[in-house]
Amino acid sequence: MKLFNTRKYPLSTQYIISIVLVLFVSVACFYTSNIIGYRVVALILLMTVSFVAMLFEILPVLIAAILSAIIWNFFFIPPIFTFHIHNAEDVLMFLLYFFIALVNAVLTFKIREAEKKARDKEEKENTIKLYNTLLNSLSHELRTPISTILGAVDTLKEEKDKLTPKHETELLSEIDKASIRLNRQVENLLSMSRLESGMLKPKRDWCDVNELINACIHKLDPVNDHAIVFVPNEQLPLFKLDTGLLDQIMHNLIHNAIQYTPAGSIITVSALHAMDKCLIMVSDNGNGFPEKEIPLVFEKFYRMPNSKTGGSGLGLSIVKGFVEAMSGAITLKNNVDAGAVFTVEIPAETSFLNNLKNE
Repeated sequence: MKLFNTRKYPLSTQYIISIVLVLFVSVACFYTSNIIGYRVVALILLMTVSFVAMLFEILPVLIAAILSAIIWNFFFIPPIFTFHIHNAEDVLMFLLYFFIALVNAVLTFKIREAEKKARDKEEKENTIKLYNTLLNSLSHELRTPISTILGAVDTLKEEKDKLTPKHETELLSEIDKASIRLNRQVENLLSMSRLESGMLKPKRDWCDVNELINACIHKLDPVNDHAIVFVPNEQLPLFKLDTGLLDQIMHNLIHNAIQYTPAGSIITVSALHAMDKCLIMVSDNGNGFPEKEIPLVFEKFYRMPNSKTGGSGLGLSIVKGFVEAMSGAITLKNNVDAGAVFTVEIPAETSFLNNLKNE
């Protein structure tokens, strides 16, 4: 029933649909009653009432049940076109039909209400689990850089006279790295908040994707001898995109590849123009993803089993949200040889630099 979401219809609309449906089925049965018999018509009308009960609120369902009983009596029980019933068996059958139709309507509605309560309870439990996951993750992700910063600052203050310039530089470097990590987590939380609020509106402007990717790579700090390879595509036009969103998309994808691939891995970034779309691929030659995990990697707070510590599980879900905010799509596939590739496709207006100068 989620497909139709009919319970959100105005009550007047539910009344109209319920009545029209009963009348439509009744007309169809009337022209075939000589073949199927009026007792079979009763079963068909009961099924119609049950169907209406699965879709709508209780009042339209009760109206449908009462209307179907009246129609069955007037148009189908002999003698037809009258409410008078000669046969005692038919009288009992009509009373049973009326009772069953009402009970069926009420029970179906009650069952659906119970299912709704069970779904609501499950959703609340899932929400609590998500918040617990978030709190557990953030308690580590925020505490670690904060502890590093506080420890380094205390050492600089208390051991100032004993520290060599080299040690001071190392401590300042630790503070810098911890600050960047802390800032990244705060940015992820703010980004997720913007996505969930539904207030995210892309602000498109002309963007040199080659330049944006280069700038993003230079801001990152590869670890464990990772190599980031990007060859600018000189044939690439300018794209009308939200540069802020695209910058964070690229940052999260490349940072994710650095974070979760083995030491010495090669991360390759490429950009293409195809069918009025900007295509960006971020691939690596790491271990790839288990096939059963691929559909889950873009979910909030999801982290692969046995993955290294660090990370809140928000990065890829933010990427997906930002890409979809620009009416795009992102896919993940394992490479044939090794590693994985993320492909971002964003529809965008294009213009080559010479054309843009003439606009």
